[in-house]
Amino acid sequence: MLKRIAAGLLAGAAISVSALPISAQPSPVRWNSGGAVWTTKFSDFSDFLKSKDAYSGERGLASGLAASGWTAKEVQAGLSKTYNVDVVGVTRYLYSKDGVKFLQDQTRSYIPYWAQKATAVQALRSAIILASVDGKLSSAAIMKNLPVDFRLADNNDFDGKQNISAKGKCNGAAQCSSLLSWYVFLPASIQANQVIDKVNTGRK
Repeated sequence: MLKRIAAGLLAGAAISVSALPISAQPSPVRWNSGGAVWTTKFSDFSDFLKSKDAYSGERGLASGLAASGWTAKEVQAGLSKTYNVDVVGVTRYLYSKDGVKFLQDQTRSYIPYWAQKATAVQALRSAIILASVDGKLSSAAIMKNLPVDFRLADNNDFDGKQNISAKGKCNGAAQCSSLLSWYVFLPASIQANQVIDKVNTGRK
């Protein structure tokens, strides 16, 4: 029964993804400030996560780290940390009314590069679900599964800030609004909100 439910939910997620304009090699972040755009590819993040000294020579990522409110090593650890999840529970939550509100809130300034808010919920949801398939969820896996380029927009329409999901656990303006800090907290919030069936043990 659970396998059929999981198959149905994942099929729905796949249909949602197929409706999006897929990029050949989606970039996790295109830092968009005014008319300027600097692209950070997933390979840049991968190199950073593998670096023994948590160093990034890529300009956009280096700037993002400096503005994160955390040390580079803290961000490295946070993006790499994995959380145990159930893909069915994650999917149920992200398709629920509360889950959609969460996704809308979590895409304050971090949005698909071209379609922007029009596909923000669908794109982020698909990345989280696909990153959860193996029962483990991390920020790095979410980035890797983004179906399209995402931008952090700081312009006339967006303020370049993100709504950190872990209320009360961030300190200072940078930790409580920066993109990389947002990514550090995101998987834990998904784990905490996934909708898991209670097992009926037969006990009263």
